[in-house]
Amino acid sequence: MSETRAYNWLHRVWYEDGRLGWLLLPLSGLYWLIIVTRKYLYDRGILRSDRAAAPVVVVGNITAGGTGKTPTVLWLVDELQKRGFKPGIVSRGYGGSHSGSSMRVEADSAASVVGDEPVLLAKRARCPVVIDPDRARAATMLVADGVDVVISDDGLQHYRLQRDYEICVLDGTRGLGNRRLLPAGPLRERVERLDDVEQVLVNGRLEGSEYVLTVAEQNAVSFQLLATEARRLNACFVRRLDSFAGSTVHAVAAIGNPQRFFDLLRARDIQVIEHRFADHASLQPAELEFGDDFAVFMTEKDAVKLGTDMRDRFWYVPVDLSIDKVDAAPILEQIESRIRGGRNG
Repeated sequence: MSETRAYNWLHRVWYEDGRLGWLLLPLSGLYWLIIVTRKYLYDRGILRSDRAAAPVVVVGNITAGGTGKTPTVLWLVDELQKRGFKPGIVSRGYGGSHSGSSMRVEADSAASVVGDEPVLLAKRARCPVVIDPDRARAATMLVADGVDVVISDDGLQHYRLQRDYEICVLDGTRGLGNRRLLPAGPLRERVERLDDVEQVLVNGRLEGSEYVLTVAEQNAVSFQLLATEARRLNACFVRRLDSFAGSTVHAVAAIGNPQRFFDLLRARDIQVIEHRFADHASLQPAELEFGDDFAVFMTEKDAVKLGTDMRDRFWYVPVDLSIDKVDAAPILEQIESRIRGGRNG
């Protein structure tokens, strides 16, 4: 079974037909034992955790796959910069070949080396980005570079780096799936982990009564991902997304929730031919030749893996987080208070 087929099968088990997940429950039990033991060892100080010399804000999730963490990080960086802070981002660099010491990521870094999400963040965030499987070590490099707030892209389960504020991002449409731990379900940690975070953000509208009750107790705030334009990979050429209405396009997505991207295009009356790849899958130009002249649309995260040496029919669609200012204000005020008032403020 190919990586993409295996990935799609797991997602059907997690979010559509959970009956097959029973076969994986013994492995989920083993996974539960590992995460509980690991958390206990960190809580008791048996495993070492480090505190950075600057406040740390973690943006993560408790489910595998895409929930909108990267747009949330970009939004948070922008808001903190407006308030006079100098944020920097740490990331594991998942999907890249680099391992070992901390490495700075530039806008022109190779996604095959540092990972697709760090390159996207470096292109969009206008702040330092450092990758390292050891996020505490990456935070040390950022502070040495003059950063006064460290934002961890993912890392909710990376307890080696102590944190001052936690944001958990959830998918409002898929919710918590079958509510089982990996690999029988999508959960990285039990649902009760939501009780520990300072803020839950929900990507889209909450759906499913049981799920709503779970996150409503956490004062969850919803946001939307907006897309208004398409950009050519090979040039600084931009078209309004609405101008493609009525057109048929190939839509390529190697992200955690491809359906969200396909639905986004269909909402603009674009006829979509779907092409799903495993999350973070490396894409080669030959894989995107479909034997016709239809335009090929992809996410911005996928575009950074391909570079600019592509034909005119290849486009990517950037997205931005939109959140009601009334909802955002108390979140940002609390984060700013933590930063200015000290780690335990």
